[in-house]
Amino acid sequence: MKLKNFGLRQAAGFAGFAAMRLAAAASVLALFGVLGVLIVNAWPVLGWDFLTQPPRDMMTAGGVFPCIVGTALLALGALFFALPLGVASAVYLNEYSRDTPAVVLLRLSIANLAGVPSIVFGLFGLTFFSVFCGFGVSLLSGILTLAVLSLPIIINTTESALKQVPGDWREASLALGATRRETIMKIVLPSALPGIMTGAILALARAAGETAAIMYTGAVFFTPKEGVSLFEPVMALPYHIYVMATSGTDIEATRPLQYGASVVLVVLVFAMSLAAILIREFRRGKH
Repeated sequence: MKLKNFGLRQAAGFAGFAAMRLAAAASVLALFGVLGVLIVNAWPVLGWDFLTQPPRDMMTAGGVFPCIVGTALLALGALFFALPLGVASAVYLNEYSRDTPAVVLLRLSIANLAGVPSIVFGLFGLTFFSVFCGFGVSLLSGILTLAVLSLPIIINTTESALKQVPGDWREASLALGATRRETIMKIVLPSALPGIMTGAILALARAAGETAAIMYTGAVFFTPKEGVSLFEPVMALPYHIYVMATSGTDIEATRPLQYGASVVLVVLVFAMSLAAILIREFRRGKH
């Protein structure tokens, strides 16, 4: 009987691992399938000129250089505002607050905000930043809207990382005479840094790929201005792709450009995420 039960458990374990391997293989194949379709359809336009020139001929030719700049500014600007505020909020929730009903409600609200559709954040940004604050449709409005959208992700991941730091380390630091602030700054945050950087990577990737959050606040389909100003709108790859695919002057003629811009967006998000991962691993090595 014991041998039979052992054989059943072994078979069940083998079947479970096989199912997980198949699921992982299917996910990888789907990813490479999507990338393959994008690259094949974008191949006619991919090149140095496509990356370094602005659109021209009623958006049916040229490149996406202003869109690359606008997307990078929006994503990095959002991270610039959201990361310190999100980390500070997570430190307060984990290190200073008590589990009162108000704090429990606050945590629940943050968790719910992480699942709110981005169009809601876009309408909030339009109402508050563009209209109430008077920033209009501008780079600054888009950055602040994406920062608000990224905050729940950073807060949740940072708080989870802080919870992974052993409580004994805090007690040992306090026992040696360090203040709570010194303990947090010199012991807790450095130990939680890899998790914090993971949250930053997730937030950066989401901000770079958002369309609905910036279509009302910071992005336009085309702007003839070459310079960049915080109080002027910018072109962005997600919105550029959306408009070309739905309401461009000649949708069929711009089809390769749509795929080309999609490939550039994927590569840009990958590059920014890779840079953040390298920074995280470098900091992890130092500690």
